[in-house]
Amino acid sequence: MTTRMGLSRRQALLSAAALPLAATLPRAARAKAEKQGMSVPSFSRFALGDFEVTTLLAGTRPVENPHDIFGLNVSAEEFAAASDAAFLPTDVAQFFFTPTLVNTGAALILFDTGLNPEGITAALAAAGHTPDEVDTVVITHMHGDHIGGLMGEAGATFANAAYVTGAVEHNHWMGAGNETFDAKVRPLNDRFSFLDDGGAVAPGISANLAPGHTPGHMAYRIESGGKSLMLIADAANHPVWSLAHPDWEVKFDADKAQAAATRRSLLGMIAADRLPFIGYHMPFPATGFIETAGDGFRYVPTAYQLMLG
Repeated sequence: MTTRMGLSRRQALLSAAALPLAATLPRAARAKAEKQGMSVPSFSRFALGDFEVTTLLAGTRPVENPHDIFGLNVSAEEFAAASDAAFLPTDVAQFFFTPTLVNTGAALILFDTGLNPEGITAALAAAGHTPDEVDTVVITHMHGDHIGGLMGEAGATFANAAYVTGAVEHNHWMGAGNETFDAKVRPLNDRFSFLDDGGAVAPGISANLAPGHTPGHMAYRIESGGKSLMLIADAANHPVWSLAHPDWEVKFDADKAQAAATRRSLLGMIAADRLPFIGYHMPFPATGFIETAGDGFRYVPTAYQLMLG
């Protein structure tokens, strides 16, 4: 038997093609690519009928010992069991602060302002907007993480905006002696107008009194072109510890029993009507659906539904 020592034409071509690729492979001693760090999106935009809705991540941070905040009326064992079932750690939670921007075509309306001017300004810039474009700022309630972006060292963040909030909410904080309210809201008082339950911010945007978290806390229904969503603000602040367990007490709820009743009625309505919702503290992009589950509710994060218009 004889053996052919030469290469076939096909083998020769393959070997030649491989040479440039081999020459480009990194040597063992060459440094590896640097890690880039966790990516955090800063805005998410979708159409709602003729409106354009943008959720803005104005801040996010880890908070230790979440059982000091959620589930104050349940044992550590019950809190741990519910958290473990949802694949959540019990020693730390990630908090999100998500204002919402609604472009109606006639006005640019911002709901809440985050912790500080820097956070909301950066999120707006990422979404292609500047603070001076905002026509109306709506404050759902007067906690610091919602009014913090109103004012800074340079003065009012939204120089051209009018301001809207609930009458009951504003009246409460006017007499509360709260430093943050006095620094961020009181200087803008002459630019505020006030709503009661059912009042309209603009055509298609109406207030829904949702008290308990604060005395005059408001949710808002946004409707356009036959599409609707609910902006629930802080009526529920966590996808598991608030939605799945609406009767669990929350540290920051002023009237804990009323807040639980509001969660049950508001979330029940959203589930029954199969509406999308935006929750200020839900995991970004803060959009989802709700379904009833046992004695509570299940959070269903949006997939591509809102991309379909």
